[in-house]
Amino acid sequence: MSGLIGWLQLSAGNTSHHHPETATLSACSTHGGSFIGLETGGKDSQLHDQADIHAGFTGDIRWQDKDLADHAGQYGDAATLIRAYRKHGADFLARLHGRYVIVISEPEAGRCLLATDRIGTLPLYYTLQAGKIFRFASSMRALRSHPDVSGEINPQSLYDYTYFHVIPSPDTIYKGISKLEPAQYVLCEQGRLSTHYYWTPDFNAIRKDSPAVLGQALRDTLQNSLSTLAPFDDTGCFLSGGLDSSTVTGMFSRLQDAPVDAFSIGFSEPGYDEMAYARITAKHFGANLHEYYVTPDDIVEAIPVIAAAYDEPFGNSSAIPAYFCARLASQHGKKRLLAGDGGDEIFAGNERYAKQKLFDIYQKIPGTIRTAILEPLFVANPASQWLPPTRKLRSYIEQARMPMPERMESYNFLKRTPLDSIFNAAFLDSVDTHHPDDKLAQVYNRVDTDSLIDRMLYLDWKITLADNDLWKVNRMCELAGIQVEYPMLDDRLVEFSTTIDPGLKLKGQKLRYFYKQSLSNFLPMEIINKPKHGFGLPFGQWLKKSDRLQEIIYSNLRDMKQRKLFHDTFIDNLIHSHQTGHAAYYGSMVWTVAILEQWFSEHEVN
Repeated sequence: MSGLIGWLQLSAGNTSHHHPETATLSACSTHGGSFIGLETGGKDSQLHDQADIHAGFTGDIRWQDKDLADHAGQYGDAATLIRAYRKHGADFLARLHGRYVIVISEPEAGRCLLATDRIGTLPLYYTLQAGKIFRFASSMRALRSHPDVSGEINPQSLYDYTYFHVIPSPDTIYKGISKLEPAQYVLCEQGRLSTHYYWTPDFNAIRKDSPAVLGQALRDTLQNSLSTLAPFDDTGCFLSGGLDSSTVTGMFSRLQDAPVDAFSIGFSEPGYDEMAYARITAKHFGANLHEYYVTPDDIVEAIPVIAAAYDEPFGNSSAIPAYFCARLASQHGKKRLLAGDGGDEIFAGNERYAKQKLFDIYQKIPGTIRTAILEPLFVANPASQWLPPTRKLRSYIEQARMPMPERMESYNFLKRTPLDSIFNAAFLDSVDTHHPDDKLAQVYNRVDTDSLIDRMLYLDWKITLADNDLWKVNRMCELAGIQVEYPMLDDRLVEFSTTIDPGLKLKGQKLRYFYKQSLSNFLPMEIINKPKHGFGLPFGQWLKKSDRLQEIIYSNLRDMKQRKLFHDTFIDNLIHSHQTGHAAYYGSMVWTVAILEQWFSEHEVN
């Protein structure tokens, strides 16, 4: 995957432009006080210059307007970006589809625009230095290759990482450096930054067609999203055996004359291995299935490689199977993989949607009944804890009366453990512990809809997809030398999903009801009816058994004590709780802390 890098000089007096020595530039454009370069070559990147403006992008742009599409066909997408920008200003972004990051620079006007696609598939970092130099890059390494760019760690981001296990945009691990959010553009003009969202979904244009008509529209849209990815011999599919990877594998099979190659990861651990479902899908669609079973020794070998690969601390342990799956595909000669990420987040497939729907029932009870009867009787009354039925009702009310979206985080480790028992006092004094919840609320309340389900979906487009899953898969595929595409996140499919009644997406407590009904004659019934699992790693279970895994993880936890971020007793208690308690729950936090230390070490952060 190609990457952008560049700068815009906004005032005289600083001539330290420093074309990046750490990046191999396949193309570059220097235009007065402005520079845009492409870190690596590839058909998915272009630059174009005109007298007073130049533009660059990486990714895949599809134009909605016919005249712009025709222009792009004749002159290229980068030249058409300039044409569209001259005609429509920043509003031209609403006329784009695809996955991309874009830069348009006007040196004489002291203006630069950065933008990313609607889902935030590709990253773009930026920093404004003393109002004089605006710098940007697709990777943090490239941006920080300039000696003047700050490398100071942001304590708030460390807290947010512990809360989310990633660092959500627009923040980064470094002070003064930001990254674009989905469907966002940043305008730097005369030394001032402003941020804007050029697109938010319209969840209010609900289609009234019959289920049969809607189902056919879904299948057609799915097929169209894959047909734009013309079949290539070097393309395969991730296949976990879940609903989405099975759909992508099946739809892609329709476009191929020969059997498609699918790649799946297994685990020799009860409750985690889903290879049987991958085999069912492969047999159903006649795909060639390639299997690899990850072991604890694989994790030991991958930990330093993966920690070094990420520009920022990244605590999602499923990066491990994603990496080995992409590596398996590369070993079989593939250059590109189709991933199924996104289906749960556009068609309501996660358990938390159904759970929060149950909690929301409480909010529909008249307020006087809640505050005058139910809460005094079951929350304020200590006796309600004595019997299991009243104890469950008390727990339900305690969670149900919390505001959304904070309620979704009620089981977050930092919500269930006193913060002063986790972090050192000096660190806590330097951060805002409400910041993560505030970030969630900003996104949750940005979209115009009364639907609880649609608001949660929109929130997940950013927090679960852009900030987590896509970053996970993108980086691990890049590490393995694989390009990745996300057919389930095609703009046309995402927009179609917004027209489906949320009561059909999640009917009662039936997750992805509409989607499953629509694909019931296409996918194997075992896949339609299988319980949701995902691409999880049995790290917590294996840590109890593997001496090699314990050696590297416990060594990282000991080294973390020297940083005075966490209390020593917290780390000791975390190890003990994992060894004696719920392996998966405590193992998740063990991994989060240990991989943070590994990241510090690999990136030489003192």
